Amino acid sequence: MELDDAYANAAHIDGAEAYPPRWSAAAAAFREGVVEQGLADLDIPYGDSPRQRFDLFLPGAAPKGLVVFVHGGYWIRFDKSVWSHLAGGALKNGWAVAMPSYDLCPDVPISTITRQIARAVSAAAAMVAGPVALAGHSAGGHLVARMVEPGILPDPVAARLTHIMPISPVADLRPLLKTSMNAQFGLDMDKAVAESPVLMDQRHDVPVSVWVGAEERPVFLEQAMGLAEAWDSALHIVPALHHFDIIDAMADGDSRMVADLLG
Repeated sequence: MELDDAYANAAHIDGAEAYPPRWSAAAAAFREGVVEQGLADLDIPYGDSPRQRFDLFLPGAAPKGLVVFVHGGYWIRFDKSVWSHLAGGALKNGWAVAMPSYDLCPDVPISTITRQIARAVSAAAAMVAGPVALAGHSAGGHLVARMVEPGILPDPVAARLTHIMPISPVADLRPLLKTSMNAQFGLDMDKAVAESPVLMDQRHDVPVSVWVGAEERPVFLEQAMGLAEAWDSALHIVPALHHFDIIDAMADGDSRMVADLLG
């Protein structure tokens, strides 16, 4: 369809096929390490379906707060097991990190995934005291941005939010109507509008920063800039990075991205 190539990330990244197995290997090694230290609680249920589970990683001392990282994959692929290593940056700074899986399209619509992530954030927040910061990549960037709409999260949880970080987000879902992927999303214009963060009329007053790689597909730069403009939020365009390596900084406790997220 008209915008298939525009939203095709892997087709425009050298060696794209090597990234998922590399992520999975790094994530598995990370989990093994924290489990050996007794600092992980895996597969915590937050809903009824098998994919409604999250992993909780803990620092060595009492957590300063909670980070929830929501993975991407166009709402149709991946799960929490691929991204565990990205908890490393926040953990090194003394924060607990929750990483949820969620049901995927076409089994459920995107609006249902939004509500599932709200339940995951709430369940994790009930286990860790203090401030709550949310980060998500690509479709996960969309999902954490949706948490800012009043009524999505319970008010006591929303009151604890200190930062929202959409990374390379899909913030306007209307263009996806012109992609073949919409056969799995099942979007029409009304549904796309309702789930588009750029079109949200009301938002909780939470600091937001949008991150994107300078070498990403033009539509992802447009999506990031559009969200930052609509929300009058900070925008970080990182030189030389693309859609697949922009998230590496989440594993680095000294990165600008982690410092921004944790404040």
